[in-house]
Amino acid sequence: MTQVLIPKVLQKTGPALYDGQMNQETIQHKIDQSEDWIEHLQHTYNTAVDRYQKGDRNPENVIPQTNLDFLKSIGTSAQELYDFVEDWVDDGEPAFSTVVAITAVRRDYFLNVQKQTPSERVVETSSLPSGREELGGYRWLPRIIVKAQAKLRGEMSPDIMFGCGADRPFLRKVGIDPAEFLRLVWKAGDDKHAMLEAVERYARTLPSQG
Repeated sequence: MTQVLIPKVLQKTGPALYDGQMNQETIQHKIDQSEDWIEHLQHTYNTAVDRYQKGDRNPENVIPQTNLDFLKSIGTSAQELYDFVEDWVDDGEPAFSTVVAITAVRRDYFLNVQKQTPSERVVETSSLPSGREELGGYRWLPRIIVKAQAKLRGEMSPDIMFGCGADRPFLRKVGIDPAEFLRLVWKAGDDKHAMLEAVERYARTLPSQG
């Protein structure tokens, strides 16, 4: 079986540490440090990667049925994990450490805000802003905000992925880790102006392209 290991630093400091970088806002949101769920997620993920690499493209087969209750308990789904597996095998990203970090934010929200009660709302692809829409001059920002809100609240339809191949270039462009973007959406709520300010703040810290 293909082994995708969690970096030791992530195991020791908890899932609020995103690929070796942590800021003060992240520290304030650290969730409980039990590693049991991360180890279970890693086993599920490794199994899925192995099955996908062997040619299985059916999410119901790639994600072991015995792990569905576990995934539900942390506020995620087989389809969401399958999407990460598919992109990792086909595109080489996102890394498993990023999957853990994103899942940790969703789990934190699910346990502490939703009190383990799933939302009954489903955000369909047709309701997303167009990828051509802009906010503050940032094309794609309106769309990824709504996707992040749906991910955070567990409201994504099966054909929506937060952190997809279109999201990742945008997030790199503005210098925000996918999991940190979820945290920012959590903090901003439905205030898109607050999200724009956060994006502008992060973008200003990037090295000049000139």
